[in-house]
Amino acid sequence: MFTLPAEVAFHNEAAVYDLLFRAASATMLTIAADPRHLGARIGITAVLHTWGSAMMHHPHVHMIVPGGGIGPGGKRWISSRPAFLLPVRVLGRLFRRLFLTRLLALYDARRLSFFGTMAPLAERRTFLRHLSPARKKNWVVYAKPPFAGPEAVLAYLSRYTHRVAISNRRLLAFDDAGVTLRYKDYRRDGADRQRVMTLSADEFIRRFLLHVLPCGFHRIRH
Repeated sequence: MFTLPAEVAFHNEAAVYDLLFRAASATMLTIAADPRHLGARIGITAVLHTWGSAMMHHPHVHMIVPGGGIGPGGKRWISSRPAFLLPVRVLGRLFRRLFLTRLLALYDARRLSFFGTMAPLAERRTFLRHLSPARKKNWVVYAKPPFAGPEAVLAYLSRYTHRVAISNRRLLAFDDAGVTLRYKDYRRDGADRQRVMTLSADEFIRRFLLHVLPCGFHRIRH
């Protein structure tokens, strides 16, 4: 899973989400092809999610990759080490560099626009300053083998491929006080993780609309 820091998850969804896909896949293909790691060409199925349980903006890409790939020459299968594919810290550093370099290229090509409170980012120095914290932090890349086999991870991801930011079963009430819903607080453990919140109607709608993708955008890619 490749996750964007909050500093770069702003306007220009079509360009930024497309860049997320491209930078994440280039990262995986590059490190997998490196003979110091796997030395093979891998396959990828990737799915974009933009929300967390509380419907806040949380753009990230889930990937399913095989436990190995095709070796040089295309005639030999190279398996990864048991329970290990690629080093996540190496992936995170390359992902950060590729994404930020290409994001700046989009900016310089005038393919990014900024409105409202983010209008000052149209000035290049302000834009670079806005990205500065993201250059210094570790970018999240999370990888693990499926505990219950490939069928389990395929079933897990397939449940989310055509969902929207919240399902009806998590909606508890709607009245003059707002919309009450269940969500998971991943900072807590055990039973305390299940929480309930009430949002005003306009805040609920605002959060929901954060996750409406640009028209024609492909959120599943291979």
